[in-house]
Amino acid sequence: MTDFPSYWQNYIDGAFCDGGAGRITVDDPGTGAPLAQQACADARDVDRAVAAAQRVHLSGVLSDLRPVERGRMVQAMGRYLLENLEEIATVLTRESGKPLWEARIEVEGAARYFEYYGNQAETVEGRSIPLGKGYFDFTVHEPMGVSAQIIPWNYPLEMTARSLSAALATGNTCVIKTPELDPLSNTYFAKAAEAAGLPAGAVNILCGHGTEAGAALASHARVNQIVFTGSVATGIRIAEAAARNIVPCVLELGGKSAAIVHDDADLDAFVNDVRWGIYFNAGQVCSAMSRIIASDKIHDELVDRITGLAEGLSVGPGIERVAQGPNMAAMASLAQRDRAAAMVVQAQADGARCATGGRAMNQPGFFLEPTVLTDVTQDMQIAQEEVFGPVVSVLKFRDEAEAIAMANATPYGLVGGVFTRDLDRATQAARQIRAGQVFVNEWFAGGVETPFGGYGQSGYGREKGREALWNYVQTKNIAIKLGG
Repeated sequence: MTDFPSYWQNYIDGAFCDGGAGRITVDDPGTGAPLAQQACADARDVDRAVAAAQRVHLSGVLSDLRPVERGRMVQAMGRYLLENLEEIATVLTRESGKPLWEARIEVEGAARYFEYYGNQAETVEGRSIPLGKGYFDFTVHEPMGVSAQIIPWNYPLEMTARSLSAALATGNTCVIKTPELDPLSNTYFAKAAEAAGLPAGAVNILCGHGTEAGAALASHARVNQIVFTGSVATGIRIAEAAARNIVPCVLELGGKSAAIVHDDADLDAFVNDVRWGIYFNAGQVCSAMSRIIASDKIHDELVDRITGLAEGLSVGPGIERVAQGPNMAAMASLAQRDRAAAMVVQAQADGARCATGGRAMNQPGFFLEPTVLTDVTQDMQIAQEEVFGPVVSVLKFRDEAEAIAMANATPYGLVGGVFTRDLDRATQAARQIRAGQVFVNEWFAGGVETPFGGYGQSGYGREKGREALWNYVQTKNIAIKLGG
């Protein structure tokens, strides 16, 4: 886009507006310089947004529609994103730091959610329950009401689309709290809602600090359901706030996911998966391949191959990385970059060896070298805690039982993977890996259609797929006593 706006507003009850808490400065991670100002919401702004969403819900203007009509509006929002793909991707790259080609993929992914859930709107059906001759009994699914959605900064566009599309398709209204680091691209959901003909107040989008706007939204008495993706610590606070109002949550809280690589695996294909699994979005992915558990028979060869991959990546400003290829851009913030670098330093102090990378790069912006750590043991911090950066740890196993035990030896359980040509071995591993999704021979296999969510400290509830629809509806049973 030629003229990048210097100030971006919130969107409440169908109108763009300022925030009661002033403004937030959004930085460009690719340069480290300020990019724009974003309106900052306070608790009163949150209250206005929730009131607008509740008004629309109670009016029935969405829930009373024939589902196909509601689905068409949801699909239209996705088409709007595609029609404005280049403009949105440019904003996303400038605010988040990711390569422009990755930003395009994210816009396309966001649009896909609206396409998929728009199609699913008319498939949410009840059932008849036989109670004998004297009764007619059936179930219906009704929208929860006001859905509060607190969005993470690693995929600000796609994560909003994931929850917003499913909520609207099932007749809910939404209040979205965008991330402080990269809130700007969420503006396009407001524009998409208007273009699709959604009523004012159905979609409300505001940015504010988690301690004020986020806390006010999570604890609001008129919110009926909460969706959160982020850290375990924040997830606990949101769950506690929701529990006081007896409000259901969907929590996706990250992971420390492991890929088990056997000696019969296709190593060429696996190394390509490492490129996507840990260096896509500079490793800032909740389901990143942050641990590789390699057979001792191929460990050394695999380390050499992955090290070569990491050293071959071109690292620099995302706006300059236009074409898909072996490149990586900045991390989302200076604090996140420094945290990841500090964890690498600690890993080396604990006895790990840095095969390559591990250092903050001496250039403007928030860059960390693509990193490979070896000699990692399961008791090290780096093997237990989420780095959320371009850092992969390689561990070694002797037999299948040890590999499974190592994969399961963290409090997380989001995704896992197994790489082998032996289908029986893969199937047994998939059953034993404690994770909500298991990839066999391709990391990130699946799509919008496949359910996603975790075990343990990775959270609860499922997003994506048809399973996500049940987060946004309540089941009502209607029992009728027949005469005669």
